[in-house]
Amino acid sequence: MNVKKIVLLAVVALLVFYLVTQPQQSANAVHSVLGWLKDGADAVITFVKSLFA
Repeated sequence: MNVKKIVLLAVVALLVFYLVTQPQQSANAVHSVLGWLKDGADAVITFVKSLFA
């Protein structure tokens, strides 16, 4: 096995472990990340709208 596959497997295993042992904190983390992505998308949309307004 190459190192990249081993690291990826370890990261996935840690994420699954975190999800199983602390589901509420996992949900909060996902919610935060999705909020950041939404804010970033809103900023890009506002920028593009201001270019063509």
